[in-house]
Amino acid sequence: MLVWSPDSLEQVRLTMTDLVDEQGHVLSRKHMRPRIVRYVLSDYPYGAQAPRCESRAGAAWLMPDRLETFDRFDLAARTVRPVWVSIDIPETTEPGAYTGDLQLTSTSQSITLRMRVNVQQPVLPPPQAWSFRLDLWQNPWVVARYYDLEPWSDQHKALLEQHLKLYAEAGGDYVTTYAIDSPWQDASYTVENTMIEWIRQRDGGWRFDYRIFDDYVSLARRAGIDDAITIYTLLPWGYRFRYLDEASGNYVYETWPPTSPAYRSVWHTFLDDLKRHLQEKDWLESTYLGINENPREDTLAAIHVIKDHWPEWRITYAGDWHPELDGLVDDYSSAFGSQPEDNAIEARAARGLSSTYYVACTPPTPNTFVFSPPAQSRWLGWYAVARGYDGFLRWAYDAWPADPVRDARHVAWPAGDTYLVYPGGESSVRFEKLREGIVDFEKIRLLRTMLTESADPQVQRLMSELDRLLDSIGAARELDEAQAIEALSGGTRTIATLSDRAHVPSPRGDGSHQ
Repeated sequence: MLVWSPDSLEQVRLTMTDLVDEQGHVLSRKHMRPRIVRYVLSDYPYGAQAPRCESRAGAAWLMPDRLETFDRFDLAARTVRPVWVSIDIPETTEPGAYTGDLQLTSTSQSITLRMRVNVQQPVLPPPQAWSFRLDLWQNPWVVARYYDLEPWSDQHKALLEQHLKLYAEAGGDYVTTYAIDSPWQDASYTVENTMIEWIRQRDGGWRFDYRIFDDYVSLARRAGIDDAITIYTLLPWGYRFRYLDEASGNYVYETWPPTSPAYRSVWHTFLDDLKRHLQEKDWLESTYLGINENPREDTLAAIHVIKDHWPEWRITYAGDWHPELDGLVDDYSSAFGSQPEDNAIEARAARGLSSTYYVACTPPTPNTFVFSPPAQSRWLGWYAVARGYDGFLRWAYDAWPADPVRDARHVAWPAGDTYLVYPGGESSVRFEKLREGIVDFEKIRLLRTMLTESADPQVQRLMSELDRLLDSIGAARELDEAQAIEALSGGTRTIATLSDRAHVPSPRGDGSHQ
């Protein structure tokens, strides 16, 4: 909803009724959540074609993005306030058309809006059971920094649980952990510290402290994020490694290229201990060792060192597509614009390997900047379906700049590149639309399963129509707002019609349902 008035309004409140269908079934208002849309500063205007990985210093536009729970709000004259209403449909809800009222009141005015929600028969599983592989990299230290808390204190962990809940509800699969301190050369406001302390003992041997690693993985698993643990990184940028020297009590920084004897020796020692620890925690089967955007030859060298240690180590790689890595990488996320052909994605799936894709500070479109048209965030899920990808990766779930709730600008990257959610476990327009695209992915998967053998000519026509739309989406190499909206509008109508047909009695007349 968009609230506007020529005069100032005070204490604007929203009251919602239950939604009821013609048979008297009730969709309770307790499942509806209104939030106001707050504006944040951006360094580019809406729909801008941002330069490659650059922030526009000093420039500022207001963009609607942050969703905030509210009790009431005031509205200045001749201004607008968007209100975002989310509805979680319980799986026990009877299908049907539900209607109810939304009443907006202030101290001087009142208006009632009518709401209609069409609930269809097919039921999606809960987010933890979705097939879409969502990998949004987390930086738990940023939460401690923002709230000025001791990292890994009880207060910090309590906030992290709420923070991770939002990710889990979007189907988040990967827990982001760090075995290396500052793996990306201090590229964010709050450095990603190591979760596994490397300690060089007085006798020259090594020991490793997993307390933070264990705490964070356990927190994420309690939140429902338990499909995969990624440990970054085999290759820190610049090959800089840090360890604690027990004799001096100082941190020591050394450079170990992946072709060096020191790299092989220390990593084999660490992996001996890591494997033992993961087996004790029963986490080994879900763990991946991660590499991100390193040169191909260095990546190959590091992978060979790891596989020489134990061939069963699973590797995840995010970066340009290199056929030489295909058979070595269990989980490959290729950069949009440098991707495998469809037959390579299909071949990986046939071998039981996962393939995803990602956007970062490039390309300009599609993307999830605060100035990106929101349809682009939803379109990302459709592109995954169209290309046969298992899911999507984004480098920063929460790498907040200095004042994220007011200013999304970053000194190095376009506004919004570094985070999708806000402090306090608050969502964004971009994050909600990304989740919507993931739900579309799951709907298409479910409908294809239900309708693959249907003899209904109408179903066959609609499935062909959906396939043609997906072919056009899969062929896209860049996107504008009009194209995204047109594709998504057509796809939404087709999915809705197919969902109605999914439970029509079979034309064979044998009483079964499709």
